[in-house]
Amino acid sequence: MTTPWWRGAVVYQIYPRSFADGSGDGVGDLAGATARLPYVASLGVDAVWLSPVFVSPMVDNGYDVSDYRDIDPLFGTLADFDAFVAQAHRLGLKVILDQVYSHTSDKHPWFAQSRAARDGERADWYVWADPAPGGGPPNNWQCWFGEAAWSWAAERGQYYLHNFHPKMPDLNFWTDGVVDETLATARFWLDRGVDGLRLDVCNYYRHDPQLRDNPPKIVAHPAKPFELQSHDYNCDRPENLVVIEALRRTLDAYPDRFAIGEIVSEDNVGRVLEYTADPARLHSAYSFAFLRGWPGRAGFSAIMDAYGGAPSAWPSFAFSNHDTERVASRWGAPGHEPAAARLFLALLLCLRGTVFLYQGEELGLTESDVPFERITDPSGLAGWPVYKGRDGCRTPFPWQAEAAHLGFSAAEPWLPAEPAHAALAADRQEADPASTLAFARALIAWRKATPALRDGDLHILASPGETVAFARTGADGTRIVCAFNPSSRPCPVPAEAAARTVFSQRTQFGGGALWLAPYGFVISVFAPDDHSLGCDHDHHHH
Repeated sequence: MTTPWWRGAVVYQIYPRSFADGSGDGVGDLAGATARLPYVASLGVDAVWLSPVFVSPMVDNGYDVSDYRDIDPLFGTLADFDAFVAQAHRLGLKVILDQVYSHTSDKHPWFAQSRAARDGERADWYVWADPAPGGGPPNNWQCWFGEAAWSWAAERGQYYLHNFHPKMPDLNFWTDGVVDETLATARFWLDRGVDGLRLDVCNYYRHDPQLRDNPPKIVAHPAKPFELQSHDYNCDRPENLVVIEALRRTLDAYPDRFAIGEIVSEDNVGRVLEYTADPARLHSAYSFAFLRGWPGRAGFSAIMDAYGGAPSAWPSFAFSNHDTERVASRWGAPGHEPAAARLFLALLLCLRGTVFLYQGEELGLTESDVPFERITDPSGLAGWPVYKGRDGCRTPFPWQAEAAHLGFSAAEPWLPAEPAHAALAADRQEADPASTLAFARALIAWRKATPALRDGDLHILASPGETVAFARTGADGTRIVCAFNPSSRPCPVPAEAAARTVFSQRTQFGGGALWLAPYGFVISVFAPDDHSLGCDHDHHHH
């Protein structure tokens, strides 16, 4: 049986507003992205994930949708979308489209109808509830962006649920019409030739119909009230899997399609297993396990062991995206960003799963410093200066070091181009064989050519200090040993790890051991008949 295209694939996330501006209005769009697809294809990736381009008031940059089946004029037209898909397919790239089903914009016509009357059209399409006895919200559920997850609508004399933002009311997935309409939207895009759907917060579709209170949770330094409860009832419901299975059946009516879920949960890994281990559910899912602080060696090992123990599940991994600080800055110590960027690229591309790269990760981009007066993200405006929001990972893609706005647009961009990114611009790295870009291309090509990396097992190896070491083993017995030092202290690794090195950075020998300097790593390959590796044996070759 041939391996499906998505298994072990490398997917490149395009955040269209920041990628390339074709129309010259300072905002990235589909025409700009289409013109830059040859660059994406040149990386050797298998697919692109396109963040939302649907009609939206843009309260949350398009994750608040007011028409699921049309393109926002900011990004272009349906014809522009079709041209993007056609160009991607000509270049051998699959297209994965973001789908935001759990909530709509409050400007969606469905919400206006639902809000108007308790017995009107679409009355039960959103989650409505009477006030608690004595007044106030129906229960204690908290919203991602701040206060209670409920807002009052005077027209109906009821509260509506919004897990993320008051202007993003949750659809009611207990209503058959909502599920049917969602499946019809999926078919609309699949019929236009889309190869996969990325399902935003797909563990949030169904809520507890009894609206039970979430239990309290002890947190030392909560950033927001949301963190002070266990989210047992507003999301992560076992009944949600019925909707997931209906979506999977819809995709399975088309050949070679891919359903990838985004999981936002307290039990990230357990939820990914639950949503992907059963072949009737999602092909893959990813969580926020690697989109926060570095989990440390123990945390990393626990995640890999959990996935290794469920071979039928298929995880996806992302270290950066449009919602979190860029990985080179988030996990790299100041002054070590270039080495850290390469280390985390190498680590990501050696994992067992499907890999998601965020635009600019292949250039080693750092988090941008956006001045307060240019901040657009509602969470940054609310949290400044402790939390500066998500604009720092959304600044314009640096195409040309010498061009105005780094070649992103002829006009002043919606967020300022980061001056520090001029040195990392694509055209400058293109001309440098020792660049992070050249390194990324080499690693992506190597992963693509190496079944043990795309589809092999992963076993954690014992390693000293904060180093992370593991072996990937292919069906043919090929063994790849990887050791990474994601810390700012030198660490030794077993000398055998250096016997057949293919990629390395910041390594040195000393005292009979191979040492990894801060952000050093080594990747070695052993053919099936090669017994020079000592990791599994007691004997050592000197």
